[in-house]
Parts: sequence; C-alpha cells; structure tokens
Amino acid sequence: MTATSTFGLSSEARNLHWLLTNLVEEVPGLQSVAVVSSDGLLLLSSDPGHHAEARTADSARPKGPKGSAADLATIVSGIGSLTLGAAKLMDGGGVKQTMVAMDEGSLFVMAISDGSLLGVHGSADCDMSVVAYHMALFVGRAGHVLTPELRIELRKSIEADASGSA
Repeated sequence: MTATSTFGLSSEARNLHWLLTNLVEEVPGLQSVAVVSSDGLLLLSSDPGHHAEARTADSARPKGPKGSAADLATIVSGIGSLTLGAAKLMDGGGVKQTMVAMDEGSLFVMAISDGSLLGVHGSADCDMSVVAYHMALFVGRAGHVLTPELRIELRKSIEADASGSA
C-alpha cells in the first residue's frame, strides 16, 4: 500500500486499505490500483512492486505507468474526465466503467461516488471479466463510506507518507 501503516487511521480508512489490498491479492494479473478523488488527487493505491506475482520475469515487459501511483492517478483522472465529457456530448448519462485494451495490458476505470474513481492497470493476460467483477465489488463496498471527511483523511495520509519517505 502507499501508506505503509494504517496506524492512527479511522476504521473507515483502515477498511478501505483492507478492501484495496484484498482486490490486489484476489485478482491475478493486477499490476497497480489507484483510488482518485474527483479533483484528480491520489487517495489510495497499491504498491506495484509489492505484488511480484502480478509481473512476469520477462524484463522486456512494460512495468506500468512508470511504476508510480501518481502517474496511474493522473491517467485515471484524465480518462475519467474525457469519458465524462464524451458522455455529456452524447447525452449518454453517467459513466460507469471505461476499459482500454492494449497489446501489453489493460486499463480499467470505474466510478465510485461523487466523482471519485477506481483505476486498475492489469497485465495482458488478466481476465477482464474477473477484474471488472472485483472492481464492482470494491465500488459497492467503498462507495458509501468514501465521504468528504474520509477523502481528506486519506489524502493527508498519503502526503504524510510521501514526506516521511522523502
């Protein structure tokens, strides 16, 4: 996890950390996961290097968005904004999920609540239906607890962790 310790966090924040850890451990092929606020700030992420089984031994294989949770958050926020704009132009209503299939992987973005997004970068061989299913479970469990107060707490936790490791 980005925040290496959940010590001092509220039970809701600890539960979200647990849900994210469970998502990464339960779904084979996930390379990184990020929860992003409506304004594009990283709230919660997996540690891409922590789950070695999600990567192959082939060193030529792409390692994800530069290995940075901030890079994944930026991509997720941008795709979320783009698809929201497209949905408005097409009178399509709210965007529930976006999937980008690439030669060497997949990117999934799913709305959580109040503009927050869950983004998942999966390997080329991940089962897209399993990823989507587990993302929907995460969103269903996390959406009602991701309040403005909890978003502030998660953001402060990430900032504190970043300043502690710098």
